[in-house]
Amino acid sequence: MKNYAIKLVWFTTAFVFIFTGLSQTNVPLPLISTLFILGSFLVPYMVYTVLRDKYKTKKKFKDWYNDYPVKTLEKDETALS
Repeated sequence: MKNYAIKLVWFTTAFVFIFTGLSQTNVPLPLISTLFILGSFLVPYMVYTVLRDKYKTKKKFKDWYNDYPVKTLEKDETALS
């Protein structure tokens, strides 16, 4: 992911947590309403930015995760079948 997309994801995540926390307190309603409207544009924009990112990888779904051995995964799959 590009550096911009990563920053946007973290900013949006922090925004959602802060908005959730503020909505549980005695913050004035106009401020909560403004943050809600801002979040209504921010979250879809974040999703659009992440989906349109030009990130490329050579890995396939069969490569699974780097931290999970593929041999163990294949044994688990045959045991479940």
